[in-house]
Amino acid sequence: MASRKILYVCQEIMPYLPETELSALSRRLAQAMQERGNEIRTFMPRYGCVNERRNQLHEVIRLSGMNLIIDDNDHQLIIKVASIPSARIQIYFIDNDDYFARKAVLTDTDGKEFADNDERAIFFARGVLETVRKLNWSPSVVHCMGWMSAVMPIYLKKVFNDDPLFRDVKVVVSLCDDRFEQPLDADFKTRIANEGVQDEKLEDLTLPSYENLYRFVIDYADGVVVASANADPGLVEYARQSGKPILEAQDPEAEEYFDNYNRFYENL
Repeated sequence: MASRKILYVCQEIMPYLPETELSALSRRLAQAMQERGNEIRTFMPRYGCVNERRNQLHEVIRLSGMNLIIDDNDHQLIIKVASIPSARIQIYFIDNDDYFARKAVLTDTDGKEFADNDERAIFFARGVLETVRKLNWSPSVVHCMGWMSAVMPIYLKKVFNDDPLFRDVKVVVSLCDDRFEQPLDADFKTRIANEGVQDEKLEDLTLPSYENLYRFVIDYADGVVVASANADPGLVEYARQSGKPILEAQDPEAEEYFDNYNRFYENL
């Protein structure tokens, strides 16, 4: 199989966050694809609960310093990096004090989802793409894992589609057990439009629920992975009906598990 350049855009990765189905898969998949000869770049948000000293994060000055405008407000983009020695993989972290300094991931101490999670997702996606541009690295596949990465397909197909680095990229979306209960901010659709996305499908985000967000994202994807047996059944069926390539749910302990991912990327 020919090697590919794969960009992983992950909501969470073990060991930087506690082990969950998603954080463990994000960690194992990046390592497995690198071991199969692919060139990998992996990104996640630098949530405030990620211990920088213990995990040996350090800022990459040459990649940091850009300001991203979200809702007419400037937010500084800070890039940090750390390595997982046992896996021989490097993780890039998207950081910003306004969005990621709080000592939590997606919810507050009462379990209530943060009101600005939509802006955090926009900043994360923009931050990843701007950093990849600075690296002058052209991925052949971008794999989005977790709803925090869900803005990425929209950007790649509607905002960065003329950029030579991303023109021929294939976008993969994982359906995970990562549901949020309350819809995102009601202005999410407007914020996406203000990013340069002009598309009648934006009407699907008038109510930015989890289901509507993922239907919207699947429409922009080139392939869909059912990454969890607990993925939303309605969204799994929507992906099947879309006619797009789909990698159905697998047994994570199966011998062919990661080889199936590799073949899926190859056949996009």
